[in-house]
Amino acid sequence: MNQFTKRIILCLFVLLPSCLPLVIPAQSNTSPLKTQDSTTTPPGKIWGYVFGDYYFKAHSDSGGRGGTNQYTGIPQNRNAFQIRRIYLGYNYAINPSFSAELLLAAEDNITNTTGTTTGDLLSDNKLSFYVKLVNLRWKNIWKGTDLVIGQAPTPAFSLLTEQIWGYRSIEKTISDIRKTPSYDFGAMLQGKFDPADGKFGYNLMIGNGTGAKPENDNFKWFYGEVYAKLFDKKLILDAYADYERLNWIPGFHHSRNMLKGFIAYQTPAFTFGTEAFINHGQNDVAGIKASQRDTLSADATGISVYVKGQITPKKLGYFARFDSYNPDTHYNQNYTSYLGFTANYEPNNKEKLITAGFDYTPAKNIHFMPNIWYNGYKAQQSNLSGAANRDHDLVFRITFFYIYDK
Repeated sequence: MNQFTKRIILCLFVLLPSCLPLVIPAQSNTSPLKTQDSTTTPPGKIWGYVFGDYYFKAHSDSGGRGGTNQYTGIPQNRNAFQIRRIYLGYNYAINPSFSAELLLAAEDNITNTTGTTTGDLLSDNKLSFYVKLVNLRWKNIWKGTDLVIGQAPTPAFSLLTEQIWGYRSIEKTISDIRKTPSYDFGAMLQGKFDPADGKFGYNLMIGNGTGAKPENDNFKWFYGEVYAKLFDKKLILDAYADYERLNWIPGFHHSRNMLKGFIAYQTPAFTFGTEAFINHGQNDVAGIKASQRDTLSADATGISVYVKGQITPKKLGYFARFDSYNPDTHYNQNYTSYLGFTANYEPNNKEKLITAGFDYTPAKNIHFMPNIWYNGYKAQQSNLSGAANRDHDLVFRITFFYIYDK
């Protein structure tokens, strides 16, 4: 290539950007900040929320029981300000058929009785974000049904039951406390049997079962629920089931599956709800006696009952909840203790959770909630006495919660 040709090409590269507005007509409707069929409505939305507390731990369980409960292992008389969750989300409407979701989350650390820590504190104890949700939604892949691919909320509770409870800032749902995944990476169908009314629907999902972490085995978690909204959608009925293989070798079939039912009656002034589950762990515990160790199956059961309502509309409300949890209904006193193979289902202690408080809303999307949080522990072994047999954690809190969006 001669020098004259090189100079011509160089001039074209320099002049072309300044000439583009003259040769390309304006495309005001194709800006990435606007939808394809509107020049005024942004397709993207930034949103999020934060909740935390000032707490005082009035009593601490002497055995440090409770697994990954919020206040397990925190010493008696400890008081602190803390952030328990930060959400920063972005939803984008790609076109009428496709939308995308991204959610960053940061949550405080919890250390269970085995010493395992979960949460989002860095090595220097600073809070850090991680990717909790990232997914693509194909709307109406057939009439009334969406296909969601990616990291998304599971049908376990976050699509329906958690929304009706409405106080995640106070406590997780009873199945969430036991670490049934609230979100997972996989594929999901979300559908309505009656698309026009939306009274009857279903959610089906297959996922890794590892939340935001990469898959670590060949087994998948299967989730499914069906629901009905009756009497002008005031009465909610929901049936849920899931299944996962944990280990599957000749002579040792290790799995777990949950059956769960939920019923609620909700109005703007008053809501009552109850949720109950049975979780079967196939070969999920070991019964220990002297040098003997037998592999056994276990059935864990839980029931949660709550009520919430308005004292002064949009200004002052109340909530109260009671949970009862038995980690193994087949506990055999012939064994001196049990060892659970799944950390979320420690088999030796029954638990009872009580929480109640008031919800003061000085402005829209801002809440201050003085409340109590009590979790009692009762040993399954009949030969224990005193605090080793029965003890509790008791916390007094002022919880704050606010929502923001743009």
